[in-house]
Amino acid sequence: MSTNIDSARKILGDLASTRSNREELYKYFHQHPELSMQERGTADRIVQQLEASGIPTTRIGETGVLATIENGAGPTVAMRADIDALPVKEVSGKDYASTATQLDEKSGTEVPVAHACGHDFHLMSLITALQAFNAHKDEWSGTFIGVFQPAEETADGARAMLDADLKDVMPRPDVYLGQHVLASLPCGYVGTRPGPVLSSAFSVKVVVHGKGSHGSMPELGVDPVVLASTIVMRLQTIVSREVAAKETAVVTVGAIHAGTKSNIITDSAELLINTRAYNSAVSEHLKEAIERIVRAECVAARSPQEPEFTYYDRYPLTDNDGDTTATVREAFDAYFGDEACDLDAVPASEDFSIIPDALGVPYTYWGLGGFADLSKAVGNHNPAFAPDLQPTLDRGAEAIVVAASAWLTK
Repeated sequence: MSTNIDSARKILGDLASTRSNREELYKYFHQHPELSMQERGTADRIVQQLEASGIPTTRIGETGVLATIENGAGPTVAMRADIDALPVKEVSGKDYASTATQLDEKSGTEVPVAHACGHDFHLMSLITALQAFNAHKDEWSGTFIGVFQPAEETADGARAMLDADLKDVMPRPDVYLGQHVLASLPCGYVGTRPGPVLSSAFSVKVVVHGKGSHGSMPELGVDPVVLASTIVMRLQTIVSREVAAKETAVVTVGAIHAGTKSNIITDSAELLINTRAYNSAVSEHLKEAIERIVRAECVAARSPQEPEFTYYDRYPLTDNDGDTTATVREAFDAYFGDEACDLDAVPASEDFSIIPDALGVPYTYWGLGGFADLSKAVGNHNPAFAPDLQPTLDRGAEAIVVAASAWLTK
């Protein structure tokens, strides 16, 4: 392992001399965020930066980018970075904070946009790692692939790249890697864990039907507001009474939409439900239980029509391969020392595993600490989420090179 780490240090030897330029490029991406599946400017700038460094790129779909460095015989390592941003108005107070807005092509409305999840750190870290590997080809052999993936936030991006024939363009990797900047780790730390690291998730829109009436004559109608309320309360028993204590599950009703006026009993109600689980069997049970409870409550309420279920935002379980994770952890321990740590399972969800699962490739996904003062750190998707520029920017690139070097510098 010492030889691998020595090579990784040499590959990373330009970090200090390139830091100023990299920080400026990071600020550009931070100030020019783009919504999911609309990352055209982001993809264009990624291609521009890489091709200026002599790194060949291929567009996958409209906004996905594949960068491939072939350097003789050896393993093939792929590293993924997500590139989309969120419809959030940034309030971080940074002097380079985003003030961008963008037309949401789905809704047709202009919305504020910010990298409130840290994807700008991810894509910058991967650009830096690609440039480092390309500049020091004498220190490694094999193939290193950068996968710049759109639309992680909507769970559309990984599937879109596969639909755009990613399999036919990308050399099949021996291992697939990913990382995410987090507020739960100290700044500069990298955290790993084997097994489930990010939960599976799905959302479902449920529409239940009633019978409209005047608010003074409820006996003539079927009240879907009361029906929706009983469903919300009954759903709480799924986790407390149907999921084993050793398992983890979340069922959240994030929104109820019904009615227009206090004295009108409306004829339908809509519930938006989200779930999380670290076990595919538990996730399937949540789906079955939600439908069972909704249907039963509709029967009890004399609903005149069957409920409607529309599923969306489906995220698979991110389940780190044990051997791959052990290899990366050993490299992290050797390079980062005490700043390599165990990562607790994170209840958030990702579409990262869709591509390696489709390719039949082992993968591992780690966390990157982003805030020096954890007492002031805010979680991903918070409008104030903006990790400390350094050492986060350097550490993200270091983590990629160190992890990939465990295969490429043997």
